[in-house]
Amino acid sequence: MKHKILYQILTLLFFTICFNFKSAAQSIKAEAKLEQSTIRIGEQTYLHFTVNQPIKEKVSFPQLGDTLVAKIQIVNVGKTDTVVDKSNPKVITLNKEYKITGFDAGTYTIPSFTFSNGNETAKTNELILQIATVKVDTTKGIYDIKQPIAVSYTFLDWLKDNWLWIVGFYLILFIIAGIILYLYKKPTDKTIIKKIEAPALPPHIIAINNLKALREKKLWQQNDFKLFYSELTDILREYLEKRYQIKTHEKTTYEIIASLMPLDITDDNKAILKQILVLADLVKFAKEKPLPNENELSMENSMLFVIQTQQVETTGSLKGENENV
Repeated sequence: MKHKILYQILTLLFFTICFNFKSAAQSIKAEAKLEQSTIRIGEQTYLHFTVNQPIKEKVSFPQLGDTLVAKIQIVNVGKTDTVVDKSNPKVITLNKEYKITGFDAGTYTIPSFTFSNGNETAKTNELILQIATVKVDTTKGIYDIKQPIAVSYTFLDWLKDNWLWIVGFYLILFIIAGIILYLYKKPTDKTIIKKIEAPALPPHIIAINNLKALREKKLWQQNDFKLFYSELTDILREYLEKRYQIKTHEKTTYEIIASLMPLDITDDNKAILKQILVLADLVKFAKEKPLPNENELSMENSMLFVIQTQQVETTGSLKGENENV
């Protein structure tokens, strides 16, 4: 009887040691956290990943695309920040944040993500993100459209509306008369010198000059974010049309990105262009107010995109201009 009791005690002790050893062997821990669990349509928030691990381990983060889950888009991915534990120098904490947004109201579940160091894995907790609609005041009544007001239209009004055409007509007559007079008095024995027209500037030179001019305006420094991003995207759209012969001014951001897929543009450059256009849409349509570093990054990324996608000249005629860029 005593042997049986001793055997049971030893067995229980053995399993307890094994359980504690297994718990201690878990060397990595992962956690996910939302900066805001409720946002309005078009607003942005941050998803933070925190991983605790031994300093000698190498933990891989999950590979995320343009969307986190259905209808939740990733706007920007931050750099991985490493912090050493002061109480234990052999342990470090990795922090990484993802800027996310959504344009459809609803409740979305962000699933757990797996982090691995090759030997063991750790999963984050699930999160709930609530996207709310913008409230509409339904207490106010609906008003009819006012009818047009009839006004008299005089000859003086016609002159005010068409004075440019009248001035232009007489100006053309004056120019024609001047040309005729010049040809009539021009000496017949004078040597004719043919004027050599300067070659047209390539698209990337035009785009870079326009970007520099936009930077000099300092629009976003004056809180005119909408005008800044409108002119910035117009410059990029014009560059894309001249560089790749594609229509962009009547397309949405995602239609433009889709039209670039078969072209010889690297994924990094496509990602840079997408970040600029998506942020511009948020500013123009969702009244987003980017931070100063985001505005400067948009300008620098625009310069970088144009420079990295410029057409290489084989004749070397524009070599000097490209070096000045």
